[in-house]
Amino acid sequence: MSDDRLERLQKAMAAAGVASRRASEELIAEGRVTVNGEVAELGRKVDPASDDIRVDGERINADPDKVYVLLNKPRGVVTTVDDPEGRPTVIDLVNLPMRLYPVGRLDLDTEGLLLLTNDGDLTHDLLHPSRQVPRTYVVLVPGPFKRSAVQELLDGVELDDGTARPTSVEVLEEQRNKALVQVVMTEGRKREVRRMFAAIGHPVERLARVAFGGVELGDLRQGNWRFLTQQEVGRLHAAVGGRRGAPRDKRVTRDERRERAVREQGEPS
Repeated sequence: MSDDRLERLQKAMAAAGVASRRASEELIAEGRVTVNGEVAELGRKVDPASDDIRVDGERINADPDKVYVLLNKPRGVVTTVDDPEGRPTVIDLVNLPMRLYPVGRLDLDTEGLLLLTNDGDLTHDLLHPSRQVPRTYVVLVPGPFKRSAVQELLDGVELDDGTARPTSVEVLEEQRNKALVQVVMTEGRKREVRRMFAAIGHPVERLARVAFGGVELGDLRQGNWRFLTQQEVGRLHAAVGGRRGAPRDKRVTRDERRERAVREQGEPS
């Protein structure tokens, strides 16, 4: 590793916005900072682009070149970098000079939380089926939504590409002939939630993703975006269960093709 990529740990922490240089030194001296799993010492040199730096066990993003964005995607916006049909894309909504890519994909009529980043390794890990990263959706369907329908979802719904099974189902609200249902999924198959609800006789009227990998949409208005906090980036790393990213299985060429597709267009989910 060349010295020009190395920085003093306290400088890297200050650049990441964790604390001032002096406060960072105090955190290090108190033994609250680790680098690649080892308690850090003052003056240690680190590579912000690759080293795992944590404060009180929570990973921080010390690499100024890595960008993480949360967008509240409106309906009618395409989750692609470029659209040959000239439709508005999620990239059009995020006015930043660096090249970002969607983490997964929301279809044209689905709204809500979409992550964008230039961190390809984290993107790969978040989308890899083996990581089982939770995605929370709120679904508006015709009601009433009976207990039997909840159980039918929890038991698993057979679709043409396999069984779809949420990890949790909760009826949030029922009014007249409408029901608002929250489901948590751990896959990102194409139009999976819509197909699942249609299969049990409750076609989706409106669908929004409200959380992904421990990051929540909150009160961010539609069409707006913001940078993720250090804490939220740490949650994403925690969601994939690895400090340097999940190992890639070179035998599974489909997953590699999937990653390349994500970087160009976003993965169906």
